[in-house]
Amino acid sequence: MLIDRAIDAYLRHITIERGLSEHTLGAYRRDLDVYLRWLNEAGISDTTAVTGAIIGRFFADRSSMVPTPAATSIARQQSSVRGLHRFLVREGIELEDPSDRLRPPKAPQKLPKALSIDQVERLLAAPSAEEPLGIRDRALLELMYATGARVSEAIGLDVDDLSHGEVLRLRGKGSKERIVPIGSFARDAVDAYLTRVRPALAAKGRASARLFLGARGAPLSRQSAWLVIRAAADAANITSEVSPHTLRHSFATHLLQGGADVRVVQELLGHASVATTQIYTHVSVDALRDIYATSHPRAR
Repeated sequence: MLIDRAIDAYLRHITIERGLSEHTLGAYRRDLDVYLRWLNEAGISDTTAVTGAIIGRFFADRSSMVPTPAATSIARQQSSVRGLHRFLVREGIELEDPSDRLRPPKAPQKLPKALSIDQVERLLAAPSAEEPLGIRDRALLELMYATGARVSEAIGLDVDDLSHGEVLRLRGKGSKERIVPIGSFARDAVDAYLTRVRPALAAKGRASARLFLGARGAPLSRQSAWLVIRAAADAANITSEVSPHTLRHSFATHLLQGGADVRVVQELLGHASVATTQIYTHVSVDALRDIYATSHPRAR
């Protein structure tokens, strides 16, 4: 089978079967486009001609690039290539999987960056409570910190997702749903936005069920949400890098520092494995160690 056709078939398959977001699907497509170009340059156009040695050379070339790609980027690309060749075997297009010996590079563990509680409070207070878009921005920030929602989950919310009172329904990766508490501060901020701002925004655009709308009435985009957070960080004089995921990291870290069980935090974050959540326990241990070192008379 021609490789470009195989890639198209695989992408259609994972779109339908796995319910991936456009963002995740785009990452698969970019990875496989790079793989396709490399194979074409090597004179390989059919999947039958791909061997384990060829795949090994492809990743050796990727790893020797200047600057060297991050281990996480290589690992993600390996996952895309493995997924393609496994799909071809499952569909009976190929008899053997040439990628079965691939081993992902070991990525250095990076602790997530969290804001302090004081920084979060300054960030949440930064948008103007008098300006319509400021009221919307505060509602978005309060909701993301209160629930640990990913930015895609927050901007994907419909108004009806708030109909459960003190809890919120989030749709995560793979269209998996989870229910999380929303908290009174976030609920009050969202109610103010719904009452005072959203009707006027909705009147400017086509009818949309989305909770968060842009200035022209269209659903708020990922890029716009990022700009909201960046502007709030600048207004709050937070000099460290702040992204939509920073609020999610801060949510998890502050829960663990407050005594929450790691498995409860796992459920709230929507992690499939508790191992993913446990990285946040290292952050909390580091904080405890710092407090101990500065507070205990015989710590040194």
